[in-house]
Formats: sequence, C-alpha cells, structure tokens
Amino acid sequence: MARSVGVLLAAGAGRRYGKPKVLVEGWLDAAVTALLGGGCDDVVVVLGAAEVSIPAGATAVVAPDWDQGLSASVRAGLAQADRMGADYAVLHVIDTPGTGPDVVARVLGRAAASPGGLARAHFGDRPGHPVVLARRHWPAVLARLSGDRGAAGFLSGRDDVEIVECGDLADGRDVDEP
Repeated sequence: MARSVGVLLAAGAGRRYGKPKVLVEGWLDAAVTALLGGGCDDVVVVLGAAEVSIPAGATAVVAPDWDQGLSASVRAGLAQADRMGADYAVLHVIDTPGTGPDVVARVLGRAAASPGGLARAHFGDRPGHPVVLARRHWPAVLARLSGDRGAAGFLSGRDDVEIVECGDLADGRDVDEP
C-alpha cells in the first residue's frame, strides 16, 4: 500500500501577518488534523522562524535556511518525507486554516488514482493547497525550486496534474493578515 506523508510548510516569519503563522492559535493543530484525517500516514511540520510544540502524530524538522523562502521549506520537508519512505508527499501550508481533512482526502485520492501521481486543490478558478506529488517527481520538483516559490514552477504548464475542485468543501484562502 502506498505511503503518504503530509508536509506542512510552516517555517516562515509571517511578516505581513506580524508574527510567524505557526504561532497563530489553533492553526497548527487544524493543519495536522487535516493531513492525518485526510489520509496521510505521517506528518512533517517544517519549522524555521519559530519553534513550537508539535501535535501528536507529527514530526518537526527545521529548515535551516528558512529565510530563503518557501523553496527551503519544501526541500527540508521532501528530504524528511524521503527518510520516512513516503510514496506521496502532500504539501500543505499553515495559513489555510479552513482546509480540512475532506479536502486532503479528495486531492490525495485523485493523485493516487491518476497515472501522473500529481494533483492540486483548486477553489473555483484559484489553485491552492494541498498539492500531492508522487515520489518519482521529487527530483524534478527540487531542481525547479528557488526563492519563495514552492512546487508551482514544476506544476505550471504540465498536462498531467489532476485539477481537483474543492470549492464545495472550503474556500482555500491564504490568511496573510490578522
């Protein structure tokens, strides 16, 4: 059976928000619950700007170069997912607290059932998170990472990414200000 690891990208300083978003009350628990409840076997929480206690069922990893942007977090998270023997990485972000287990389950299910092993949540006409990447794509994803861009550079323009409409389950909005 395929093993899925949720990678929660939570290392940023949250400059526009005024503090690291991993410190916002309830967001870390909500994201870990969404990933575990949505079918992930394990969850990796990528930290950087702030250290926090991690909920049960999750493992913390620090991106030492977190201040270089989202790409550093994705690198650290995929490296840990690799060590955990994951077949799929479910990339999720800390600042979408309205995204629940039903969204994760839908996107993960579509990726696992597709020949490409790639899926991305969409909320109406807006792409969002989670993003699911089969292991075979990780080297190409890592090669395209830079600065404050995650897997978007790898995903854009591909015709094998499952677009998974989730607007009926959540709004998928990133919360950037208090």
